[in-house]
Amino acid sequence: MSKRIDFVNSLKDLNEADLKARIQEDELRLKKLEFAHAISPLENPMSIRSLRKDVARLKTALGQKKTVKA
Repeated sequence: MSKRIDFVNSLKDLNEADLKARIQEDELRLKKLEFAHAISPLENPMSIRSLRKDVARLKTALGQKKTVKA
């Protein structure tokens, strides 16, 4: 639980460009994980779910920054 809170708190310090870069980086990592899982099962398939949720949190933070700025 505290890992998620730390993750969300760290997003507050990032600007829009940093958030966009991190989203692209994590989405690429997610695609690679999903591809690797399709070829042979991952040792921890829950990492895909957690990464997908992190991407969603990043996109939410980016949307909030855009609405505050506008």
